[in-house]
Amino acid sequence: MTTSTPYPPDPHAPHNDAPGRIMAREMAEQPTVLRRILSDGALAIRKVAQEIAARAPRFVLLTARGTSDNAALYAKYLLEIRLGLPCGLTSMSTTTAYGARPDLTDVLVITVSQSGGSPDLVASTRAAREAGAITLAVTNNPDSPLAAVSEYHLDIMAGPERALPATKTYTASLLALYLFVEGLRGGDTTPAHVLPDLAGQLLARQDEVRTLAARYRFAERMVITSRGYGYPTAKEAALKLMETSYIPALAYSGADLLHGPLAMVDNVSPVIAVVTDGKGGEALQPVLDRLRGRGADLVVIGPRHQVEQASAGFVLPTGDVAEEVQPILEILPLQLLAYEVTIARGQDPDAPRALAKVTETR
Repeated sequence: MTTSTPYPPDPHAPHNDAPGRIMAREMAEQPTVLRRILSDGALAIRKVAQEIAARAPRFVLLTARGTSDNAALYAKYLLEIRLGLPCGLTSMSTTTAYGARPDLTDVLVITVSQSGGSPDLVASTRAAREAGAITLAVTNNPDSPLAAVSEYHLDIMAGPERALPATKTYTASLLALYLFVEGLRGGDTTPAHVLPDLAGQLLARQDEVRTLAARYRFAERMVITSRGYGYPTAKEAALKLMETSYIPALAYSGADLLHGPLAMVDNVSPVIAVVTDGKGGEALQPVLDRLRGRGADLVVIGPRHQVEQASAGFVLPTGDVAEEVQPILEILPLQLLAYEVTIARGQDPDAPRALAKVTETR
């Protein structure tokens, strides 16, 4: 297990009464949270995975809302690529509003929720279990109603999260889901052991992100794109920007971007491309070429050679990092970007308007 690297205090860190102080503190906790999961939670996650693997589920349904929905999408990529297990994202209203009761015998239903308290998540999970599903809750609260109605539970061990924008619970959910999927297949999880130290190094580069954020202080809209494992990162980055800075940010798979939305991109349109170092980045290359051809203001979050071909960017140290765990690192500069853009626009990222920490959809 790698050990933490001490970093000097950030001279730009917010004071106790400054806007964004809670979000800043929780972003900074992420290396510690990742290390905690690897040291204290990995064995429990593998035990649950082994018990579920022994029941040989034939299909997986993933249930979530908001940030957790993006974590569930990451799990979908893992399950389909690493296990070849077909997966779907559920539409909860089919159960909670329409009363549908599909036969879920031998189906694994994974519900991801930071709080585990949203009534529709609890109700749909309860209905799934009654319909014969194997139910697994992935939450930051082992005493939550969702954990209570599920047969199995994974604790993401992120500690209390007070800022409305979820940061540490998102990366903790990704790591827990990665460990779970590798446990299902009896795989080796050592590729994840580099993550805590690399996360600390990335978060220490906040000055770079602050410079990048100046490009978006007056932005009226943004497009964020990626492919493969990076696509959930693009969606989560768009959500963070919208809920903190209120900039309309549209997230597209690179393939979908070419099927029409590319028409709205011109030489003043800010585009952020999340370029995973691997097959996902290779699949995104034709999209990057088209964006450059249209003169887009293209910022790349990814490998150095891709950043050097863009208008600007943030280099990720992904050369020796397995593609399937890179999303846990990719989102970190984008969380910082959402924070810095919001501060630059004179708003408080800790308390976005009209939002509550636990969203009680039904």
